Amino acid sequence: MKGEEWYQADDVAESYDEKRFSRGGELIDRREKQAVLDALGRIEEREILEIACGTGRFTTMLAERGADIVGLDVSEPMLQQGRERAQSAAVADSLEFLRGDADRLPFPDNRFDAVLAMRFFHIADTPETFLAEMRRVSREQVVFDTFNNSSMRVLYTWALPMGSSLYSGDDVRWWLHDAGLELDGVEHDWLVPYGFFRQAPNPIAAWVRRLDQAVVGTSPGQRLASVSYWNATVPGQ
Repeated sequence: MKGEEWYQADDVAESYDEKRFSRGGELIDRREKQAVLDALGRIEEREILEIACGTGRFTTMLAERGADIVGLDVSEPMLQQGRERAQSAAVADSLEFLRGDADRLPFPDNRFDAVLAMRFFHIADTPETFLAEMRRVSREQVVFDTFNNSSMRVLYTWALPMGSSLYSGDDVRWWLHDAGLELDGVEHDWLVPYGFFRQAPNPIAAWVRRLDQAVVGTSPGQRLASVSYWNATVPGQ
């Protein structure tokens, strides 16, 4: 997996959320969480696995809403940040954090109702392998996002610490087919790449975001969106 050693660093884990989801990055955090909630639908009492859970943004949010959730990541420093987040939210007893590899999930087949992966496929060397594992342990649903190769993100992806893999919609549809999953829905968003919002003060970021949403809501804007949120189901569900 790209950047695995980078994510293992204590200082990266400690500053990860602050660098990405403060200032204008708060808009990204809010939109991603809403995308997850929209895709999952009913959450209470569902058994959910989040792979590449990082510092537990989604894991803790879903535990607060009544999910029986496990968060898995390769980075122990990231997991420690997640445990502290869960303690602060008073849901530490309602979830579990495990260290493990997403391409060899330590769970039996059909273990979870849903499997979630956000901010992961852009660093996955073999995305089809990871998606097949997600399908293997899911009874009902798989939710994830990708960064798109027809977007403005191509202009700066080379500057990221571990690079970034960009994909087309056809790529993802082939992965779903090969994994035995059916596409239930997809949302395309963010004409302006995330990197801008992370650097912009809140008032500027909010103004640009309003313009961004207006454009990305059009047909040309959809084709140029930098992020896609995918919701797939297990056949028969």
